[in-house]
Amino acid sequence: MDKHSITGLILIAILMGLFVWISQPSEERIAAQRKYQDSIRQVELARQIAEAQQMQQPITGDSLSTIDIQTTPTAIDSMQNLRFDVFSSSAEGEEEFTQLENELLALTFSNKGGRISKAQLKKYQTSESLPVVLFDGEDETVYGFNLVTATNRIINTNELFFTPIVIDSLSITMRLSVSDDQYLDFVYSMQPDSYMLRFEIKAHNLADVLTHDFNYLDMNWNGKIRQQEKGRKFEERYTQLFYKFMADDVESLSETSDAMATPSGRIKWVAFKDQFFSSVFIADEEFSSAGLKSTVIPSGNYLKEYHCDMKVGFDPSGSKPTGMRCYLGPNHFATLQKYDEGVKDDRQRLELERLVPLGSSLFRWINRWLVIPMFNFFGSFISNYGVIILLMTIVVKLIIFPLTYKSYMSSAKMRVLRPQVEAISAKYPGQDKAMERQKATMDLYSRAGASPMSGCLPMLLQMPVLIALFMFFPAAIELRHQSFLWADDLSTYDAIFSWDAYIPLITPYFGNHISLFCLLMTAVNIVFTKFNAEMSNTGQQQMPGMKYIMYLMPVMLLIWFNEYASGLTYYYLISTLFSVLQTIAFRQVINEEKLLAKLEANKAKKRKPSGFMAKLADMQKKQQELARQQAKTNAKRRR
Repeated sequence: MDKHSITGLILIAILMGLFVWISQPSEERIAAQRKYQDSIRQVELARQIAEAQQMQQPITGDSLSTIDIQTTPTAIDSMQNLRFDVFSSSAEGEEEFTQLENELLALTFSNKGGRISKAQLKKYQTSESLPVVLFDGEDETVYGFNLVTATNRIINTNELFFTPIVIDSLSITMRLSVSDDQYLDFVYSMQPDSYMLRFEIKAHNLADVLTHDFNYLDMNWNGKIRQQEKGRKFEERYTQLFYKFMADDVESLSETSDAMATPSGRIKWVAFKDQFFSSVFIADEEFSSAGLKSTVIPSGNYLKEYHCDMKVGFDPSGSKPTGMRCYLGPNHFATLQKYDEGVKDDRQRLELERLVPLGSSLFRWINRWLVIPMFNFFGSFISNYGVIILLMTIVVKLIIFPLTYKSYMSSAKMRVLRPQVEAISAKYPGQDKAMERQKATMDLYSRAGASPMSGCLPMLLQMPVLIALFMFFPAAIELRHQSFLWADDLSTYDAIFSWDAYIPLITPYFGNHISLFCLLMTAVNIVFTKFNAEMSNTGQQQMPGMKYIMYLMPVMLLIWFNEYASGLTYYYLISTLFSVLQTIAFRQVINEEKLLAKLEANKAKKRKPSGFMAKLADMQKKQQELARQQAKTNAKRRR
C-alpha cells in the first residue's frame, strides 16, 4: 500500500470519529428519551389493568413483573399509583405481627391483609404434647375482601398493609388508611374464656373513594386442613366443608372426593372442619352467592384444601358496619350448643353442634338425648374414660334387656321345638315336598305359640341404639388423648404391631397396623356367633354355606374396624362380652323342660292365628294352587 492510500484511510477514520462525536445526544436529549420510554411503559401497564378489569381480575405484583424493562423511581411510583389508586400508600410495607389471647385461644394478627395469621388452641395438644395450631401463615389460611375504587380499580385487602391499633388485651383494630379522615377498619374483639371472636368491618368516609354502587364485599377464603391425629385415613372421613342455610338445614361437601357447590340460598355460616376442630365464619345477617370447593390432598401434612367465595353486605358510608363472628375451636357438642342459649328466633339459631357428626334423624336424637347426657353425667365424677364406657355399656344393656330377653325366649322356643321340626322334615323329605314341610312347620309354631319373627323384631329395635353409639364414639373429642389399659388414645386405633411397607390390597383397606381392641372384639364375636348358631338351630334346613357366612362376618369386622377409634372397638368388645354372659345366664335360669310343657299346653288350646301367620298360610295356599296349575299345564304340553 502506497503513502497516498494510507493517508486517505487515516483521513476517513478521522472524519468518521468526528461524525460520531457530533451525533452524540446531549444530556437533555437523553433525559427526554428516557421520559418517552417511561410513558410507553405506563401506557402498557394501563392497558393491562383495563383488560384485567374487564375480566373481573385484579392486577397483582406478578402482572407488573411481566414488563421486563428498567424503570425510573418516578415511573414505578406512577405505576403503583395507577395500580392501587387511592390505596397506593398502603401497597408497600413489611409484614408485622400482633398477638391477642384469652384463656382458651391465642391469635396472631398480620398487618398484611389485616387478617388472623395464626390460631392456637391452648387447652388442646398434639400427640407431641404441643398446643394444637389450626393454621399458621398465609400458606395455610388466608382470607380477604375485594374493594372497587371510584375509578373501577379492583383491589384485594390481602395486597395491602394495615396499621395495627391495639385497643386492649382482647381487642385490636387493623386500619387501612386512604387519608387521616378516610380509612377502613377491621375490628377484632375476643371474649374471656371463649372460642368465639367478634369481627367487624367499618368504613369511615369511603363513599367518595369507592364506586357509587359498592354495597357488598366479595370475600374469598382459602384454607388447608392440617393432619392433627394419628390415623390419617380415619381423620379424612370426618374432615369436611360444612355450611348452613339461613333458618334451614346444615349441608356439607363430600368427605371422600373432590367436590364443589354453589348454594343458591342465603348462607348463615361456612365451616372448614377437621375431625375434632373447626374454623367458622358466621354472618350477622347473611352470606350470598357462595361458591364452595373441597379438594382432597392425598399425602403430606395436609388432608384437604378448601376454597370459599361469597358476598357480604357493606356500607361505604360507615353508618352500618359489616358484622360477623369467627369460631376457632373444638368440635365439642356442649361448647358449640351454648352459642344458641337464649336465642328464641329460629332464624338466628346457629346450630353449630351439627359440626359434631352424630348421625341423622333418629340416631342423632338418641345421641343428643340419651348417649351424650349419660356420657356427661359419668364424666362429671369419673376421670377414666375407659370406666365411663364400661358403665355406659352396662346402662345400655339394662335399657335393652327386655328386648334381649324376648329375643332369647323366642330362640329358646324354637330350640325346644326342634325335635318336632326334625320329625316334620323326615315326614316330608326332598325338595318336591318343601311346601308341605314348610306348611306343617308353620302350623306347629302357630299352635305352640312360637314365631320365627318374634326373635328378629327385638334385635331390630336394638339397632338404632347400636348405630347411634357407632356414630358417637369417633366424634367424641373427650376421648382424644385419653388412655386406657394399653391404648394411649381412645379416639384413634390402638396398634400393637405396625409396619411401614406398603402392601397392595392390605394397606389401603386394613392399614399398616393391627389394633388389639379390634382383634379381641373379632375373637369374642366369633365365640358369640358360635353360641347363636347352636341356640338358633331349629332343625330346619339352611342355605348351603350359611354356616361359613356367619363366621365370615366377624372377620370382616376386623378389616372394617381396624382403623377406627379404640374407644368404639372397646365398647363393642365389652358389649359383646356382656351378650355372651347374658346368653349363658339365660341358659342357666330358663328351664327349657317347663318351656316345652307350656308350648305343648298351648297346642291343646284353640288359638287364632296371628296376623303374620295367617298371611303366611294364605301365601302358602296361593303358592300351592299356583304349583298345581303349573303341573297341569306341563302335563297337557307333554301330551
